[in-house]
Amino acid sequence: MRGKPMRGLGWIVGAALVAQSAAASAGELRPDQQAFFGLYKELVETNTVVDIGSCTQARDQIVARMKAAGYTDQELTPFSVPEHPKDGGLVAVLKGSDPKAKPILLLAHIDVVAAKREDWVRDPFKLVEEDGYYYGRGTVDDKAMAAIWADAMIRFKTSGYRPRRTIKMALTCGEETTYAFNGAEWLAKNKPDLIAAEFALNEGGGGRYNDKGEREMLAIQVGEKAAQNFTFTTTNPGGHSSQPVPDNAIYELADALQRVRTYEFPIKFTDTTRAFFGMVAKAPTTPKPVADAITTLLANPNDAAADRIVSIDKAMHSTLRTTCVATLLKAGHAENALPQTATANVNCRIFPGESVDGTLAKLKELAGPKVTVTANMPIRPIGIPPKLDPKIVGPMKAVADKYFPGVPMLPSMSTGATDGIFLEAIGIPVYGAPGVFIDADFSGIHGLNERIRTESLYAGRDYLFDLVKAYAG
Repeated sequence: MRGKPMRGLGWIVGAALVAQSAAASAGELRPDQQAFFGLYKELVETNTVVDIGSCTQARDQIVARMKAAGYTDQELTPFSVPEHPKDGGLVAVLKGSDPKAKPILLLAHIDVVAAKREDWVRDPFKLVEEDGYYYGRGTVDDKAMAAIWADAMIRFKTSGYRPRRTIKMALTCGEETTYAFNGAEWLAKNKPDLIAAEFALNEGGGGRYNDKGEREMLAIQVGEKAAQNFTFTTTNPGGHSSQPVPDNAIYELADALQRVRTYEFPIKFTDTTRAFFGMVAKAPTTPKPVADAITTLLANPNDAAADRIVSIDKAMHSTLRTTCVATLLKAGHAENALPQTATANVNCRIFPGESVDGTLAKLKELAGPKVTVTANMPIRPIGIPPKLDPKIVGPMKAVADKYFPGVPMLPSMSTGATDGIFLEAIGIPVYGAPGVFIDADFSGIHGLNERIRTESLYAGRDYLFDLVKAYAG
C-alpha cells in the first residue's frame, strides 16, 4: 500500500468523536464472522512477500473457498505468468441481472512488505490476538480488504443474492515492490475486458482513531499521486585525495540535491483537494491563521506567505503539490581517492495531471549541466483524479451514518500511490473506500508489529459488505 489515509491534521476533525464498544475476541464471534476469521487468518499466515513467499498459494486457498461456496470455473479466473509463477492473482465475477448496468470492481492486493521475525515481538506470519488487536504482517495492508472482498463474494453466492449489476473482484500481487510483477498492471494491459467496470473500490481510504481509541475521521481517497524515481549522476576523473580540486563528484551532486531540496513545485488543486481544503478551512477546530491561509491559497495559489503557513503541516504540504526528495546516495570508491562517480535516487510524488517528462525537465534544470538526471524504470502512469461523483460518495456517507454516526468524512487525495493508478489509466475511476479504522500512529503498517483492532476489522467488514450491496442494487 504505497498510499495511506492522511496522517497529521488532528486538529481538523476533533469535534465528532464516537466511543467504541468492547471488541469481541475470536471465540465470541457470530457464525458468519467465524467463517470470515478463518479466511482472514489463513491469508495473513500465508507469507506473500515477493520473492520469499507465494501470492499464488494465497490465491489458490481463496479459490478453493470460493469453489466450495458455489463459484464455477467460468466465474473464476486465476492468472499468473511463467516468469513469475508465485505472483499469481485472481479475478472473480458474480453476474448481475441487468446486462445494461455497468459492473463494479473490488480491488485489493495480497502481497505484503517484508517482515523479519527477529525484529518483531510476535511472529509476523502468525495471526496473534492480544488486548483487542490482531497482530501480523498484512493484518491491515492489504489483507484486511482482500479478505473482506473475498468474504463478501462468498456470502453473496451462498445467500443466493443476485445483484442488479455485475460485481467483479480482482486480488493481485506486486503492489508493494516497484520492480515486481504487478498483477493490476498486467490485467489493465492484457485483460482489460475482464476487469472492465464503471468504477472500482480499493485501498487508500479508511478511518482513524484518536489516541483515546475513539473514531475520529473517515477518509475517501479520490485520486492519488504517481510515484516516480529519478537517478542523479555526476562523474569526474578523480585522483589522489591529497590534492583536491574544485571539480568533485560528491560536491557537485550535493549542490544539485540542495537545489532540489529548496525548490517548491507550484501549488495545484484537483476537485478533491479543493473540496478537502475547503472543509478544513471551515472546520471549527482549525486554527484561524491556518484557516485564513487556506482560504487565501484557494483564491490565489501563488501566495507565498499563505503557503508557508499551510505547509508547516507535512501532509497538507504534500497534498498541495508535486514533491521530490533524495532517498538514496552512493559515491566514491576509496577513502583516499577523489570520487569518480556519485549518484542519488530522488523519489518524486507527482501531482495528478502532471507528467514524468515535465518533472524530469524541472529536475534537469535544478541539477545543472554537470549532473545527469534520468527517469528510472518502470515509469508509472500519471495520476488521473476521479470525479467527486455523488453517485459514489452518497452511498459511502449513507452507509457510514448507519455504522459510524457522527464521524466526519473527508475526501482526500493520497500523497502516495496504489495500484488504482493502473486502472485509471484505462478509464476505470478508482475510489479508496472508507470503513476500516487504524490507529493514529499508523498501526505499524510497513513497520514493526502491524496490527488492527478486532472491532475495526469486523465493523469495517459489515460496512463494506453493505456498501457493495448499495452500489450493486
